[in-house]
Amino acid sequence: MKFAELKDLTPHEMVVRSGDMRRELFNLRLQKASAQLEKTARLRTLRKEIARIETAISQRRKSQPAAV
Repeated sequence: MKFAELKDLTPHEMVVRSGDMRRELFNLRLQKASAQLEKTARLRTLRKEIARIETAISQRRKSQPAAV
């Protein structure tokens, strides 16, 4: 997923997608620990995608005016 694609998502969609990816990452780590993981590159890809989503969420929070 490209960063430009994230700009079209709502904040709620980003949080949901991040949660789904974190669950998938957890499951892949379990598979790796039990030597059942075949696609090890998916771990790295997921970590990067999660970081992109979290960065987009952070940028949106900073760009919104602070409520007093």
